Amino acid sequence: MSLNSTPKADRVHIGIFGKRNAGKSSLINAITNQDLAIVSAIKGTTTDPVYKAMEILPLGPVVVIDTPGLDDTGELGELRIEKSFQVLNQTDIGVLIIDFGNEVTEIEEKLVRLFIEKKIPYIIVVNKAEEKTDLQLEQVRKMLIAKFSQFEEEAGENILFVSAKNKEGIFELKEFLGKHVIKDNKEQPLVGDLIQANDLVILVVPIDSAAPKGRLILPQQQVVRDVLDHNGIAVVCQETNLSETIESLGRRPKIVITDSQVFEKVDKKTSEDIMLTSFSILFARKKGDLEALVEGARAIENLQDGDTVLISEGCTHHRQCDDIGTVKLPRWIQNYTKKKLNFEFSSGTGFPEDFSKYALVVHCGACMLNEREVMHRIHKTKQQETGITNYGVLIAYIHGILERTLSPFKHIV
Repeated sequence: MSLNSTPKADRVHIGIFGKRNAGKSSLINAITNQDLAIVSAIKGTTTDPVYKAMEILPLGPVVVIDTPGLDDTGELGELRIEKSFQVLNQTDIGVLIIDFGNEVTEIEEKLVRLFIEKKIPYIIVVNKAEEKTDLQLEQVRKMLIAKFSQFEEEAGENILFVSAKNKEGIFELKEFLGKHVIKDNKEQPLVGDLIQANDLVILVVPIDSAAPKGRLILPQQQVVRDVLDHNGIAVVCQETNLSETIESLGRRPKIVITDSQVFEKVDKKTSEDIMLTSFSILFARKKGDLEALVEGARAIENLQDGDTVLISEGCTHHRQCDDIGTVKLPRWIQNYTKKKLNFEFSSGTGFPEDFSKYALVVHCGACMLNEREVMHRIHKTKQQETGITNYGVLIAYIHGILERTLSPFKHIV
């Protein structure tokens, strides 16, 4: 990934929902002015959520999610519908497509209820409105208002008639989306608010068997870019030559940011007058609820023999022989607690619904997930009274340096 590219996780996610053949794929093609989505008269062409990262003027960088039809049938169809509803957990703006000639059913009503419950800005787009009279349009509008105003009084304000075929109403749809992109896309810096212009920032990047060949991983790239965006000076080194790097600079760095797995070594080489934190903790602050993750780390003290710990990653990657998620973390947790624990693992979009079997959830830094998905996962675990923390926070806690690594964020204790 280029330093100039916007990662998918930092793009506004626009979820496109509707029944089969309502025109979801046609609408995506009309919005983008490209043939990106397969359009077919055969029902069920889209069988899994399809994520498309793109630039849409005047919206900027977004991810458009084309979902399977909400009225799919059969055993596989039910699974596809379930996947469509799971997309809501990462949807920043929802678009419900309704075919002008079709009746509105409970499935669309359920979707609008969920938009409202999850506080997702949404618009109801009535497609195939070409060559319809004003009277026909008004009749449909009144019907939709009657249907959806029972969930939200302002539902009638979110109705738009379009023709994906003739590209009518597409400009108005983009204007609606653009308004909410600007409104909801808050820019929480990773490190920029902790530094001033010309401050030195040292990034400690281990180069071991797990490091990708020829490049930095996404969190490291993003922090480098954030330092540069805020006129700081980024210095990158390994944990093995951190002391030499600090001594060679001529002045003290403002902060050292490290990969969490070498926290202990970096702590010993970084004097107390230099702030210390990790990439994972920075991402916890940007996308999640750092206070909740700190509380979750302290829940490790309550683990008992036989408890099960879930270790979850937001992406899928090839497991290395000394993988942090499946090897190092379980070893550190076992050594710290002195308990006989069970460990389970999840990755990518696979995240459980039921947490009754887990005593603790340990999540990665979630650089590949957007903020809404991260907050959904935190909320879901807390709702079921299961502690959740993340890699960096827990590793700092285990090594007795949590308070120090939180010092840049003084309101978290």
